[in-house]
Amino acid sequence: MRLANYTDYTLRVLMYCAQHRERRVTIAELAQTHSLSKNHLMKIVNDLARHGLLETARGRGGGVRLLLEPAAIGIGAVVRWCESDFRMVECFDENSNTCRLTAACRLKNLFQRALASWLRELDTATLADLVGEGAAEPLGAPAIISLSRRPAATAVLAHG
Repeated sequence: MRLANYTDYTLRVLMYCAQHRERRVTIAELAQTHSLSKNHLMKIVNDLARHGLLETARGRGGGVRLLLEPAAIGIGAVVRWCESDFRMVECFDENSNTCRLTAACRLKNLFQRALASWLRELDTATLADLVGEGAAEPLGAPAIISLSRRPAATAVLAHG
């Protein structure tokens, strides 16, 4: 399974903002730090602001800031919000399934259990867990070694 770039970038934006809660973060800073397109980041930031996770301010001194406490933002909920398709194999979609093995196949059930387990694991983490104290270096810091839509905002809050 692979996450969409949108999900990856959304998590990066949230983590970076959580680590810099004392100030507003600019789109240009996010783009430079993560080597990402400003256009992609603007869409993500606008979506996060529209869903009540980020505060945005324009003009001089503007930027974005996390509105909620990092502990209130569940990673599983963010992934569910961002991802549009959890169909791991063709047979997950009954409308377009043409697999001839479906009637006797047990693979679908195995993949469904694996996906549910993966999401349950993501549900155990919050944004605070990803940026907590004790990290060797802040997320988004330059690496020493370089290697070559959606439910409402309330669904993004951490589970009880």
